[in-house]
Amino acid sequence: IELNIIYEDDDLIVIDKQAGIVTHPAPGNQTGTLVQALIYHSENKLSNINGSNRPGIVHRLDKNTSGVMVIAKNNYTHVSLADQFKIHSISRKYQAVIWGVPSNQTIEGYIERNKLNRKKMSLNNKEIGKYSKTEIKLLKSFQNSSLVECLLHTGRTHQIRLHLTSTGTPIVGDDLYGKNKISKYGLDKKNFNKFLILKNFQRQALHAVHLGFFHPKLKKNMQFNSNLPEDMKNLLDLLIKY
Repeated sequence: IELNIIYEDDDLIVIDKQAGIVTHPAPGNQTGTLVQALIYHSENKLSNINGSNRPGIVHRLDKNTSGVMVIAKNNYTHVSLADQFKIHSISRKYQAVIWGVPSNQTIEGYIERNKLNRKKMSLNNKEIGKYSKTEIKLLKSFQNSSLVECLLHTGRTHQIRLHLTSTGTPIVGDDLYGKNKISKYGLDKKNFNKFLILKNFQRQALHAVHLGFFHPKLKKNMQFNSNLPEDMKNLLDLLIKY
């Protein structure tokens, strides 16, 4: 597995993860994971706080989400980065292509494991689970869809996917959330070509464009950015064309 490394030193690696790759081994995905590629690349010099299954992994991106990720090479760095994630001092921005056109807004709620489907999370306002907050900014409208930027104030499992679905504007290509909300866009004859293009996109159109953190050894703030991958760029080009 090829790694797209943005930055590397003795303490950490920053990568641009491609879509379609699982971060660490889990039931059903034991091989071909990002962890195995990292072990090979670093000659096993990664933090071991999370055990042999998840060396170096401080945070993760879903299998079909692409973008910037940081990996710890030692335990000191791992603990410091994990603390920054915990107190939400790390800056994270994502871009997504979504169904519909939202207003600029802040979405809040509590995220818990879905009681009926263990693969899903649920959002509630009853203070059950973990608090979550995302700022949504509209970057470009395509009548039946949009490009948005999401600024994370917290980093919960499936947070952006869940938050966008809760406003009726799910991420394009998200098979887990919001599938039942897209059929209405097929009734819009004027944008039917766009509807077909969006419906055929093969993954959730979500990319981590920015990651900023305090480097524990260098004692300075570092910022890393990633351009949208080719599949999302092509999708936007087609939406502009049609």
